[in-house]
Parts: sequence; structure tokens; C-alpha cells
Amino acid sequence: MIFHSHGYFLPGNNIFSFSKIQILMKKVLITLAVLGTATQIKAQTINDVLRYGSENIQGTARYQSMSGAFGALGGDLSALNNNPAGSAVFNNGMLTLSGTSYNTKNKTGYFGNRTAADASDFDLNQLGGVLVFHNNSNGSDWRKLSLAFNFERANNFENEFIASGISNNSVDRYFLSFADGIPLGDLGLFPDEHLGDAYLDIGSEYGFRTQQAFLGYYGGVFDPVSTGDNNTQYLSNVPEGTVNQYFLQSTTGYNNKFTVNMAGQYTDNFYIGASLNFHDVQYEKYTQLDEDGYASSAMEYIAFDNLLLTQGNAFSFAVGGIARVGEMVRVGLTYQSPTWYRLNDELSQRIETSNEDPRIAEVDFNYVNIFEDYKIHIPSKYTGSMAVVFGQQGLVSLDYSYQDMSNAKLKPASVEAYRAENDYISDNLQAVSTVRLGGEYRIKRFSLRGGYRYEQSPYDSDMIGDLNGYSFGLGYDFGATRIDAAFGQYMRDYKSQLYEQGLTDTADIDSKNTNVTLSLTFNL
Repeated sequence: MIFHSHGYFLPGNNIFSFSKIQILMKKVLITLAVLGTATQIKAQTINDVLRYGSENIQGTARYQSMSGAFGALGGDLSALNNNPAGSAVFNNGMLTLSGTSYNTKNKTGYFGNRTAADASDFDLNQLGGVLVFHNNSNGSDWRKLSLAFNFERANNFENEFIASGISNNSVDRYFLSFADGIPLGDLGLFPDEHLGDAYLDIGSEYGFRTQQAFLGYYGGVFDPVSTGDNNTQYLSNVPEGTVNQYFLQSTTGYNNKFTVNMAGQYTDNFYIGASLNFHDVQYEKYTQLDEDGYASSAMEYIAFDNLLLTQGNAFSFAVGGIARVGEMVRVGLTYQSPTWYRLNDELSQRIETSNEDPRIAEVDFNYVNIFEDYKIHIPSKYTGSMAVVFGQQGLVSLDYSYQDMSNAKLKPASVEAYRAENDYISDNLQAVSTVRLGGEYRIKRFSLRGGYRYEQSPYDSDMIGDLNGYSFGLGYDFGATRIDAAFGQYMRDYKSQLYEQGLTDTADIDSKNTNVTLSLTFNL
């Protein structure tokens, strides 16, 4: 089996940084080419909702080692994710810095063939601090006030999988699904028009559908039934039968979360707090499809690459409370508002085949479609928590969260494709229950920790499986400083469609994610 790269860059950090330079060089020209009708070009899907609707357990090592079960505990900067009242549990000011090593291993099944791929990254993923102001007035029931800030990498998008096998479906189905019904005259060139410019102009004037048909036509994937401008039917140049396919998807980027928090302690038994959360999003996805092995055909190979860049921001807020029930028991309750994302996409494409018009090589990653901003509404979340604290010896903590993902929305609602996709989201996503269990045992200055995490699939089908994870860690308190280490691992199976339409075969992916985190805390 031979796959053709034809001078294409291999995926990884180099391709993304190189492409970004090219995109910056062309952006002024390209913005003029596509701005104004971008909402007609490409619509977002349920996959965008799921990508930004989930946050992994990140943050401090102590938080990760107990699988994030901190809703009724507080006293940790990452616990602000669970309950904003948690900063009032601190008795003094603190500053914490954390670094995490990420590793993802994917085993992919595709038409009976198994392949493996992994991705690794290291980030300074958390930095935060809290200031505590004690109230020394005897006439007030407010014991103290806390002000906190925290930066956290809510999601690391570093990932990669490979789907390789012998398929009954060619990528010609992708292009034909767009071309069907498109007049041949819409795919034509003006005299002396550069084919790359025509690619952008057609996308701007007619939309993403016609643009993809344009790629397939000049790429030689299909030919028109007749040569008249009014022809709307096309025949594939790929023969019926099996085909060798190699598909790679490589992603990188982050969803950073900045939290500003205020909380207070009322009497000895109640803590209340509120947080404002600001997100910064950068997501990059590169896909590469190589095909060959056609039976008795002039078509020898097809290579089709896409590079998607997404940038944006988001906002949410949270309010919560913690109450002491007796000497040992604490309970907590949190409301997390919807998260409102505002995002922008940039898409580059290229195609090469043995049957192409030579001018199609002009369409490369220098030519970028810049789309109008769109919004994603991620539903609110409710968390209930309980913890049992055994004095200075240790504790056990349990969190339960509920979030109805069927209420997620793509906006603006005036876009017809978004209305259809929102109906699909409502019909196919469901409420998600999450359970986190953690414990800590102290031996003088040493702390031993462990945790378990379960997260229900957001799908009511088998597209995404349930998540199961575990963690453990340890810490040592020097007095003025504390050092903590954590190891966490979670597993989830899911299916990934190669493309949104046409070639919709799915790869079955068994994913295992491992985080190793080290944190250093300073008392102020």
C-alpha cells in the first residue's frame, strides 16, 4: 500500500506555525475576498458544541489527585471551578503554580484495521492566588473576606489519531454530495482568472457547497454529464470497488480559563462566593486523507488536506455556598451559568490527484476562508457536594454535577443551517451526570490522596462512551511552602466521522489520557 504526500507538510507543530505565517501574509487580501457573506459558506455542527462544552480535570496537583472532588471542601484554588465559596475556606493568603505533562494514546479501528497514535505536551497549566482579610470587629458575624484569581488550562486540545484501512467508500462521495445540483456555469473561470482567486470568490459569492464542488471538479474527482453551463449532474472518475485509505487528524490548542473570585465566611458555619470566568480559545485541526489502490482506473490517487483555525473567547459566572453540618460534615451547592462563546473560523484546503487540472495546485494553504463570528451557548450546570472531614487525619469528598447538553445552541439563530443543527443537537444530546469521589489521608506533614471520576456520555447513542478515570497523588507541607504531585488517567471510547457529509464513515477510537502534575504553593 502506497500513500502519496506529494510535498505536503507532515502534521505537527511545524505545519501550524508555518501556516500561521502564511495566513498573516495573506489576511488583508483574503478578508476582502470573503468578508460579508461568510455565514453562507460554512456552518458549525454538534462537534463544536461538544468540543467547547467539556472541561477536563486540570489545575493544581492536589485538586487533580482527588479527581476534582472539592465542591464542599474549598481551600484550593482549582476548587473555584466547583464552588466559588471555596476561597473563603483559606485561613491565609496563598499563591500556587502548577505544571502538567499531558499524554494521549489512541487506538483506532477502521474497517477491521487497527492503528495507534499518541500526542504529548507540557504546560504551565495553573497560576493563582488568594488574599484573605479577617474581620476583627466583635459586632459582625462576617468572619473574613477573600479575593482570589486563578488561571487554568480548562482544556488541552493536543491530540492525534490515524484511521487506515481498505474502504468501500471513496472521498469522491464527499465532493459529489456538494456538487449534485450545482450548475456547471457556477464553477467556471473568468478569462485569465487565477484559479486560487476563483476558489475564494466562489466561496464568497455562492457559499461553501459550491466551493467544495469547485475543488472536486478541478481536482478531477468527477466530470459533468454534459458540458453546458446548466448541467447539474456529475459522474465520479473513481470506479466502484475498494480503496486504500489513510486518514490523519491532528489537533492542538487550548481553552484557557481566567477566574476572578470573591467570597466570605458568615459565622463559623457558612461560606458564600461568586466568580466571573473569562475564556480564551485557540484551536487548530489538520486533517489529511490519502487514497489509492483503485481498480482499473485512470485515477491513481487522491490527496485532500484541510487546516481549520478557531479563535475566540467566552464568559460565564458562578455562585455557590458551603455549610458546616456538625463538626465533621460539610455540604455545598453551586450554580454555574451558561458559558457564552464567541468564535471565528479560518479554513484552508488543498487537493491533488492523478487526474487533476494542473492549475488546482494554485489552491493551497495560502488561500484562507475567513468566516463571520458565530456563538455557542453551553448550558448551565448544577453541582451538589458533601465532604466528611476527620479532623487533621483526613477527609472524604463527593461531588455530583448535572448539565443538560440537549439545551446547547449554535447562534445566530437566523442562520438556517444553525436552526437545523440545533434541532439535531436537541434530539441527539442528553443530560450529563458527573460523579467525582476523592479522599486524603495525612501522616504528619505527608498527605496521601486518591480519587475516581465518572462522566456520562453527552450522546444518547454510542457516538461517545462514558468516561471513567482515576487519580492518586501525594504532598509534603514544609510550613511556608507545600509541594504536591498527582497522576491522573481517564479512558473514553468514541466514534469520529471522517467528514460531515458524503464520506461519513466513522473511526472507532479507544482513547487513554494521562496527566502528571507538579504544584508548588507559597503561604503569604
